[in-house]
Amino acid sequence: MFLKTTVSRTSRTLPQLCNFSINSMFQKSFKVDNHDEFDKKVIDSKEPVIVNFHAEWCDPCKILTPKMNELLENSEVIHLATIDVEKNLDLVETFEVKAVPAVLAFRNGVVVDKFIGLVDAKIIDDLIKKLS
Repeated sequence: MFLKTTVSRTSRTLPQLCNFSINSMFQKSFKVDNHDEFDKKVIDSKEPVIVNFHAEWCDPCKILTPKMNELLENSEVIHLATIDVEKNLDLVETFEVKAVPAVLAFRNGVVVDKFIGLVDAKIIDDLIKKLS
């Protein structure tokens, strides 16, 4: 009886674990919660990173963030970092973010491109191609 229960739990949780591993391998999207984490995951990254400064109250951000996730879904080399401007005022000041959404593209720790506001998919796609 004990073995059957253990096997049953394992078989139910195994697909979830496998699914998580596969998704984390291909989806390189993450939130940045502080300056130290930003330095480690963005500045020190060997791969390009698109940084999305957003706010929960920002309606254009609610459109842009899912669109960026969708366009980067198949990219294996570009990361997407999301930063909540309300919780990371030091990063907002450091990068002089004056409006949201603000998107900065980093390569080797340096900003190589940026845009502010809600833009069409072609501009995002061009940015992704530039970083690829």
